[in-house]
Amino acid sequence: MLILCHTSFSEGRGSTSPHLPPFFIMIYYLDTSIWLDFHEKRGQNGECARKLILTIIEQGTIILYSDLHVRELKQLGYSSDEIALLFKIVRPNGLRHVHLYRTQNEEARALSSKRKIPLGDAIHAVLARDNNAVLVSRDHDFEKLKDITKTCVPEELY
Repeated sequence: MLILCHTSFSEGRGSTSPHLPPFFIMIYYLDTSIWLDFHEKRGQNGECARKLILTIIEQGTIILYSDLHVRELKQLGYSSDEIALLFKIVRPNGLRHVHLYRTQNEEARALSSKRKIPLGDAIHAVLARDNNAVLVSRDHDFEKLKDITKTCVPEELY
């Protein structure tokens, strides 16, 4: 069962969304697979990723990315130029790089080993949590990390 993300924010003036309190800006951390769904136009998943990314852009909210995203995309054969082009869809102020610190890496390694999940998933979860971001993914491994961060699928967020 995939973890569902249900927001229950009150409406307020100055919000970036009718579901958020005033002056609250959402921060999103997209799993690499969501970026791939979007870029490769992967059927229904690609359409949902596209709608989410367009909603994020319209709302002026923020998407975080890390060196892990870049590494995973390069492992799949994407060049640095292709990766830059992929991220360029989000206007410059809407995309922020986050750094993985040694303590976060150590925590992710322990989580990966203890819960038998890929290290990359543990890193994504720790980075999302530590940057107060909503993790967006369809990966069921994140069910084992629900005490670390809440995970949403794209269609829950637009």
